Amino acid sequence: MAHKSGFVNIIGNPNVGKSTLMNAMVGEKLSIITSKMQTTRHRIKGIVNGEDFQIVYSDTPGILKPAYKLQESMLGFVNTALVDADILLYVTDVVEDFSKNADYLEKIKSAEVPVLVLINKIDLTDQENLVKLVEKWRELIPKAEVMPISAKEKFNLDYVFKRILANLPEGSPFFPKDELTDRNERFFAQEIIREKILLFYDKEIPYSVEIEVEEFNDEPNLLSIRAVINVARETQKGIIIGHQGKALKRVGTEARLDMEEFFGKKVFLETFVKVAKDWRDKESQLRNFGYEIQ
Repeated sequence: MAHKSGFVNIIGNPNVGKSTLMNAMVGEKLSIITSKMQTTRHRIKGIVNGEDFQIVYSDTPGILKPAYKLQESMLGFVNTALVDADILLYVTDVVEDFSKNADYLEKIKSAEVPVLVLINKIDLTDQENLVKLVEKWRELIPKAEVMPISAKEKFNLDYVFKRILANLPEGSPFFPKDELTDRNERFFAQEIIREKILLFYDKEIPYSVEIEVEEFNDEPNLLSIRAVINVARETQKGIIIGHQGKALKRVGTEARLDMEEFFGKKVFLETFVKVAKDWRDKESQLRNFGYEIQ
């Protein structure tokens, strides 16, 4: 049997469950998940291998209208995912406005690759409304296969996998068969810390923060990490640290526990807070943090 291999790119508006879907399809928590918009900032690849196939999933930031250079870079990841996909998974949900980012729907309609429209969070509606949603999406994107799913409950994901495999082009693997992702361990340490900040802080704070791992020393029985939490303004530094350092200590403790589970060993984590003034609009800072500038 011929080997199949391809890029299956997950796109959609913010908060529809793209990262939950990605993690469920890969079987590992590669993308951080919170209820806040713009949780995903980078394009993260998760690789699923079989004897005669390799599926390279890509989680992408939510489609948005950029307000600053960071968001321009985030949207750039989405645009790239539209171009290099072998299969597109367009994720929506049962409460989303059909007209939201309609220009991207036009791009998806004109895509020359197979498109699967996945209607997520079906537990939040009833059968009658779900049937109407399926019909509506079939009208909007006639070429697409439309499938109701629950990424959180893993409902119907086996069928999604079968349809992906059926549409996957023949080809050699893009990555070694033992690789799970294209990202390094430092990246996941940074994302684990950022997830805690998204969970524990409100308003603008989580969106003004970027994590930088300065030291990552991996020894047989201990992983030592020194991480800097960069904030955009001086006033945000005090909020991150909190009264008597309690807020920062909570972030460090919870992040360390997740890291120990993720890396499978003891972790010693040091966290510091630094002001990188207005970093979200400075190209040099964004490049240092691993963002692509168009």
